Amino acid sequence: MLLALLRDRLRPYRGRILVQAVLQFAQTVGMLLLPTLNAAIVDQGILAGDTAAILRLGGIMIAVSVAQLATAVVAELMAAHTAANVGRDLRSLIFRKVQGFSLYQVARFGTPSLTNRTVNDVQQLQTLVISTLTSLLTAPIICVTSLVMAVRQDPPLSVLTVLTIPVTALVVLVLLARLSPLYERIQASLDKLNRILREQIAGVRVIRAFVRDDHEKQRFARANRGMFTASVRAGRLGATLFPVVVLISNVFSVALVWFGGRRIADGGMPVGALSAFLGYQVQMLTALVIALYVCLTVPRARVSARRVHEVLTTEPELTAPARPATPTSRRGHLELRGAEYRYPGAPEAFLSGVSLSASPGHTTALVGSTGSGKTTLLNLVLRLTDVTAGSVTIDGVDVRQFAPARLAETVGLVPQTPYLFTGTVAGNLRYGNPDATDAQLWHALETAQAADFVRKMPGRLAAPIGQGGSTVSGGQRQRLAIARALLRRPAIYLFDDCFSALDYATRARLREALAVETAGSTVLTVAQEVSLVEDADTVVVLDQGRVAGCGTHAQLLRDNDIYREIAGSQQRGEQLKQEAV
Repeated sequence: MLLALLRDRLRPYRGRILVQAVLQFAQTVGMLLLPTLNAAIVDQGILAGDTAAILRLGGIMIAVSVAQLATAVVAELMAAHTAANVGRDLRSLIFRKVQGFSLYQVARFGTPSLTNRTVNDVQQLQTLVISTLTSLLTAPIICVTSLVMAVRQDPPLSVLTVLTIPVTALVVLVLLARLSPLYERIQASLDKLNRILREQIAGVRVIRAFVRDDHEKQRFARANRGMFTASVRAGRLGATLFPVVVLISNVFSVALVWFGGRRIADGGMPVGALSAFLGYQVQMLTALVIALYVCLTVPRARVSARRVHEVLTTEPELTAPARPATPTSRRGHLELRGAEYRYPGAPEAFLSGVSLSASPGHTTALVGSTGSGKTTLLNLVLRLTDVTAGSVTIDGVDVRQFAPARLAETVGLVPQTPYLFTGTVAGNLRYGNPDATDAQLWHALETAQAADFVRKMPGRLAAPIGQGGSTVSGGQRQRLAIARALLRRPAIYLFDDCFSALDYATRARLREALAVETAGSTVLTVAQEVSLVEDADTVVVLDQGRVAGCGTHAQLLRDNDIYREIAGSQQRGEQLKQEAV
């Protein structure tokens, strides 16, 4: 899986990799020439007392060193650039893939896990790419060539060098086999740690309100301890590898010096040959250590490759049509016919047999108890998830046949929990219409009853907004989200219980302004309070995922038991409040 994933990603950069490999080969040749030149200086210059030979061979050695350095630097830069491109491509692929995921698919992976896979796992693969291009290409060449050159210097002595390789390889294989499962645990622990941290930051008010600080500290400590334990074990194994290899190298080097010294004493080899032999031994073992470093990144990269591959091979449930259909008109007539939604693996449908129609210039309200399927129905219209049976059409065209951009232009959403992005007020508003002028921004803010508080903010339209809208109140977030949707001027507006954080006076002014602003559009609104749907042209009652009634407020009060019960319970609640006052 690791090789297949990287092969596909490296294919566009084959030319660059080929040039980089040639440069790596050139710098390797230069490196391998240095011990031979050093031996020649000893034998032909120092021992022979030939100063001219020393200067000549020394000059050649300096020139080779400079050339080797230059080719090594250029090769490193090219490898880094290639690895950065691979990382960029993988992150883009994951991002585009996730954009097609349904809400269920996103929930199945989890936001912290998807974030980890996009950032941390791709970084592990990027590290492996640059290590491979800079080290693994040259290490085998250096090892083999150093061995050949050592054999040329003295065949009998090279037996010790040959024995170094299998001993070192055995140690490496044993340690790598133990590292792989540990890296699996580390990545899983990292996902868990991110999830807990995200929950604690997002839910800090709830944690403090219920005095659960100690419980959350313990939960985080357990997850942190699990990651710490796995990381320490992996670190110990990794730390063991290099000292063991160095120990093996030193043992064989001592043996080489001892046997080499005896051969020199017996006249079996010159002093320069032993010097060159030791140089090649050091080069070979250095290359082996570098290769080991790359091998250490392989287990973790293999785990990361599996996690990235899992995302990339998941088929998005929300695929764009090959040939998008275009409605003959942009009126905004919305219709659901026997719409059903069943969560994957669920025995029963969450929404079943839902049929309703919403026309331009009319307001259709959805009411029902918590969990009755109101928000899920809006998700079907937005195609955040697809129906498992039946259809959702806009102007006679199934939403599954719309181009995603066209559907986004047609439908505007104000979610139940609005989200604002880090930036400015203007930047968040222009998310709905990038070309909107300041005058249009202020008009939308006036309609959304947000202009007054924006004028009081430092910088006004340029006022900073924190992540998720943390610098404004819940009611202000709702009004900014409404203004953002108004700037899009869609044919269909979806208001998902987005007035809940507003006081009665602000809510009344906002509804009055929206009635004028959305007069020619189709409005589908979700509300928990019956008082918010009394003026709707049509009220649809949902109960346990089915349509339990449809009509005007007055008709449903007269004929529908569920609606009458909802209205009665809210009316009793208001009476109790008034009596308490």
